[in-house]
Amino acid sequence: MPVSRRRFLLAAVLPMLTVGATGVLAVASGQQTSAEATQTQNTNPADALPVSTTAGSVVQIVAHPDDDLFFMNPDLSRSLVAGSPVTTVYLTSGEADGRNEAHGAAAEDPAQPADRAHYAEARQNGIRSAYAQMATGDRTSVWKRTVLPTAGGGQAELDVLIAKPQVNLVWLQLREARNPSGDNPDSLRGLWDGRIPALGPQLTTGTPVRQPFTYTKDQVIQAVAGLLGKYRPTTIRIQDPAPGRYADTGKYTDHQDHMYGARFAQAATVRYAAQVPAGERPRFTVQNYLGYHNGTLPHALDPQTAEAKIGYLKTYAWDDRENYCGSPSGCGDRKVAGSPTGRNWAQSLRYARGDNASWLVTGAPGNLYAFSALDGRMAVWHRGPGTRATWTGPALLPGTGIDPGAATARFPDGRVAVLATRTVLGERPQDYRREIVYAVQSAPGGPFGPWQSLGTPETADADGTSAVSTPSAAVTPDGRLAVYVRDAHRTLRIREQRPGGGWGNDWGRLGGEDLQGDPVTATDAAGRRHVYVTTTKSVLAWISADPAGALQGPFPTGLPATTVPLTAAAEGAGVRLYFRRPDSGVVRTVLVTAGPASAATGKPAVSSVTEAGGRAGYGAVGVAGRLLSGRADSGTVSTTGLGGPPAWTESRMLFAGAPAGVQEAGGETTTAVLGLDAELHVVTALSRPARTVWHRAVPDSS
Repeated sequence: MPVSRRRFLLAAVLPMLTVGATGVLAVASGQQTSAEATQTQNTNPADALPVSTTAGSVVQIVAHPDDDLFFMNPDLSRSLVAGSPVTTVYLTSGEADGRNEAHGAAAEDPAQPADRAHYAEARQNGIRSAYAQMATGDRTSVWKRTVLPTAGGGQAELDVLIAKPQVNLVWLQLREARNPSGDNPDSLRGLWDGRIPALGPQLTTGTPVRQPFTYTKDQVIQAVAGLLGKYRPTTIRIQDPAPGRYADTGKYTDHQDHMYGARFAQAATVRYAAQVPAGERPRFTVQNYLGYHNGTLPHALDPQTAEAKIGYLKTYAWDDRENYCGSPSGCGDRKVAGSPTGRNWAQSLRYARGDNASWLVTGAPGNLYAFSALDGRMAVWHRGPGTRATWTGPALLPGTGIDPGAATARFPDGRVAVLATRTVLGERPQDYRREIVYAVQSAPGGPFGPWQSLGTPETADADGTSAVSTPSAAVTPDGRLAVYVRDAHRTLRIREQRPGGGWGNDWGRLGGEDLQGDPVTATDAAGRRHVYVTTTKSVLAWISADPAGALQGPFPTGLPATTVPLTAAAEGAGVRLYFRRPDSGVVRTVLVTAGPASAATGKPAVSSVTEAGGRAGYGAVGVAGRLLSGRADSGTVSTTGLGGPPAWTESRMLFAGAPAGVQEAGGETTTAVLGLDAELHVVTALSRPARTVWHRAVPDSS
């Protein structure tokens, strides 16, 4: 790795963090965070609680060697630097055409010898080198390769990094589809769809696995579920099981192995949660990652973070051709050497689900609720009135299949609704689908009722691959719920309650095109409902003319391109939007109003763009009054005051999803995140805090 990249990574993380003997982050000797330096300025009883640090363990499940490097980094490298136990499971060998050459004449020459076993081995060598570099700084750090029997009845290769034995790689070595979208029954897709009874392996030349095997669909699911039982993750990272199709060609927007591999992983998490009771394993959360579609969107990472990520990809690609590994197969994947950024993938990281900031909400009378999917169920944390009240939870609502990402809405009487999507696996392949569901409190401050299904605007998975967004919701003045979803055709859909409480028969169409990510909603001081959705080039708006009126739009906002995730918060007569600048990650904000002047033109009034300043980052931004929270370029959750000093106060904690915040009575704010340990962490502070110290909402009683 070039010295400049090493220095960047160390400068971004290590001056603030070191890895303790327990594998979690600790303050470097002689160092103080800005939060701790001002600890005496606040007498909040929560100050006596342990400061939140990175904890938990991570399992990643990907289809091919390099999917983790392209689509899960820098989350991956941050976890490795933090000392977290990390295991990556590769479902296929990624043997492709068996030619280990950079794309070009040599790779396309029919005379070029093809050897899939050797090429798959070269990809393994490259992955081991990249992980060794990320974890130790030395790409030649030694691995121990052994055979691991699987719960599916076959054998996998297990690689353990000797210098950091908490870093494991597991290779199932199944045959890949060998084409991003072509119809090849001998593949994960064919196995999932029942077109073949079993799928065989593509063993690498150097693997210790010598026994041939095949897996049925159920055996693949059981094999992965067994690995989850072995490694007991608190965070599971998988690819996107429902990426959608291109409107013009009908082809998948992602590699078929990515999509169907993610479905196998999805089914395995369900199997694991059902087979191992929660008391015998830690609770877990799931994070989905966007794949090929990143290439069509603005860059989400700042240049320094992207450079470090590309450096690891160059190691994987065996960019220097030095035979440091001593393998006759080669030390990496030369196909990537011709373009280590992929097809515009390396400069971004995006979550396919769970990247919104609306999962924390205040109910009546002053109760606070936080929601997240744990173990495939919706978890609820509750805190009574007042910021000094005690948090309880998580309580899990009945019903499984809940996907990452939750949204909330509050009714006029103070009752709270939680919304999500639910995946239905079904007995048959064609039964796979996503549907929008919601649950409502029976009374203000009371228990939540059962999940109710609103169906889906996608009537058949074969048409849209269930590619609907996380829903967003608003409540009309007369107490009716309106739910908004981006559909697989990238338009906005609505389903609204009738005055009597029932629902319309179908999802209405609100239009728009090229919509990305999740819609966000807010209601301004005049009671007008606002809905905003990102496109690849700007942001579109839908606004009701009055509190009782229907949404009008889509209106162009004229805003510049964003990195996709939006956050909306009511502010006076308008709604303030928060988003990140492409190729930077700096947080930007505008105020959108719908006054008489805009009504004449049919276009909302949009203020000039201002920036919060400070260090870059990626992902959605949480908003609590004037306090902003988000992922810093180091990957930790950080906070800053809007309009205050530009510096972000960084924590010592990596987390999943997005932060969320609320401003409470008296001007105090509460911000929450879900740590990699699948625990809720919170910080309560004044709107312009002197410090922000994170702690577990529900202290560990052990």
